[in-house]
Amino acid sequence: MSHDHDHAHLTPHSADGERRLFFAMLITGCFMLAEVIGGVIAGSLALLADAAHMLGDFVALALAWAAIRIAKKSPDLRRSFGYHRFQVLAAFVNGISLLAIAVWILITAVSRIITPPHVAAEPMLVIASIGLIVNLIVFRTLTSGEYQNMNMRGAALHVLGDLLGSVAAVSAAILILSFGWMRADPLLSIVAAGLIIMAGHRIVKQAGHILLEGTPEEVDPDQVSAQLMMRIPEIIDVHHVHIWSLTDERPVLTLHARISAEVEYDRIMSDIHQALESLFGVQHATVQLEYGPCTDDMKGH
Repeated sequence: MSHDHDHAHLTPHSADGERRLFFAMLITGCFMLAEVIGGVIAGSLALLADAAHMLGDFVALALAWAAIRIAKKSPDLRRSFGYHRFQVLAAFVNGISLLAIAVWILITAVSRIITPPHVAAEPMLVIASIGLIVNLIVFRTLTSGEYQNMNMRGAALHVLGDLLGSVAAVSAAILILSFGWMRADPLLSIVAAGLIIMAGHRIVKQAGHILLEGTPEEVDPDQVSAQLMMRIPEIIDVHHVHIWSLTDERPVLTLHARISAEVEYDRIMSDIHQALESLFGVQHATVQLEYGPCTDDMKGH
């Protein structure tokens, strides 16, 4: 019985993604400070409230940026796989905060539908328009390059939530100015909140699945066994297949393979690893070769 570990080069996400996150964080932080200063000088609660939303985006972007930085740390004795999973944790936290923000918007919107307050549409339109431009720049920055990573998607969805809020606010301000319809503000906010909930739920579901060591959607354990036996005739049986993910981009696999006694060890091991990578995208696999009954089964595993 022999073991083999094939370690993928777990490279951190590109420096480009890190730079884009930092730039987005910087723009968001600067606009947030400008809103705070303007709100204090003008005595505008609307400006201060919007600054609070921007603070949420700033924190989300900072968390995503920190996750990429932390993921660069080398593995150690206590973190043998390194710190890549921190990015999934950051995405999970961002997803939860998105849902919390959406629920708060819904509760506030319902109360405003029941008792619509007077809204100063002119400053609201100016503030929302500037916020829309800033959020478009930030969102474009985050999605212009590598966007498949869950951590980047979680940060971008935070900004997208604020962008939808700005669109809703601009639309509501125009409706109020045109028709005096005060309920336009909360009604459009509900639409934006619904879109935020769908996006947040998806991120939380995906990140939670990874954190719970769930099997990646793109890898079927039954197909792993079937394809290996079909592709490599010397394999008699494949069992104890376990698949999980470090991140949404890095599946990890362990398996036992019973092989013919006359098979050359190095060749069969190379064939198995090549098949796992080409068929299922698995670059990190631990394979146990067996020439007889599985010792784990004999122990009642």
